[in-house]
Amino acid sequence: MTRLRCAILDDYYDKALALADWRRLADKVDVTAFTHPFGSEDAGAGALADIDIVCAMRERTPFPRTLIERLPKLKLLITSGMRNAAIDMDAAKGRSIVVCGTQYGRDPTAPLTMGLILELTRKIGQENARMHAGAAWQALGGVEIEGKTLGLVGLGKLGSKVAGLAKAFGMNVIAWSPNLTPERCQEAGVGYATKEALFATADIITIHVVLSDRSRGLVGAADIARMKPSAYLVNTSRAPIVDEAALLQALRDKRIAGAALDVFTVEPLPVPHPLRGLDNVVLTPHLGSVTEESFRAHYSQMVECIAAWLGGAEPPRRLA
Repeated sequence: MTRLRCAILDDYYDKALALADWRRLADKVDVTAFTHPFGSEDAGAGALADIDIVCAMRERTPFPRTLIERLPKLKLLITSGMRNAAIDMDAAKGRSIVVCGTQYGRDPTAPLTMGLILELTRKIGQENARMHAGAAWQALGGVEIEGKTLGLVGLGKLGSKVAGLAKAFGMNVIAWSPNLTPERCQEAGVGYATKEALFATADIITIHVVLSDRSRGLVGAADIARMKPSAYLVNTSRAPIVDEAALLQALRDKRIAGAALDVFTVEPLPVPHPLRGLDNVVLTPHLGSVTEESFRAHYSQMVECIAAWLGGAEPPRRLA
């Protein structure tokens, strides 16, 4: 029997092979983990030309039609998560490629959001870096979040979890999204606000909507202009939801107090990117789901999916 080849993509931490029992597939499949992103679509097409199975980590490597059409052997594509906007599903269906997803046990993005809020307001990481660099003692004053207003753009599963954590810190919470109703806010125990009121009154604004054609550019220049000079913006969702140029200019001009960003239009964030040079921005390299527990769940489910598919059974969590 011809052995199949499986590629695990964007394994930045080089842990994929240790976090799941890939030995279950050893008699039929050769598994290779790629620890660095492909620099271009051409590089991806070259590296994956002979690959039958791809395990993708969310949108880190896009699979547009142009790439899918250059992968003649691809038969099974598994993504972490149950949605991946970077996969052209129609192109996959046209090639009869089976597409599956994986589920989260818990979503670690909400605690990360609160961590970024604490870093913005209490400068924990900055003071830690100063201490390790030999600074004599404290230099950066903090801001208390108890009693402050958190504005949520989006009140789905993740937004609701952030709301609960914020209330535990004593924050007042308001929310808005295009389809959000006052009744849904009341159920979640948060205040309802119009978009204009949220951006004008919130001390910290966090983004928790899914990227789609409707949400692309949802937070625009006019919204950022309404923010208070003392306000912060946090984005752990997807970068294109916020007008990057408008946010960058507001940060440069110090028209808002700062921002914490875990997601970027181009990832990994290019070293020369202007965001890296601003002292009022906290930057993290898309850490939302980067936990050992999360990776263990994703990779274990990927092995499960491949094993079922190899055995001729309907693979679990099929998306296309």
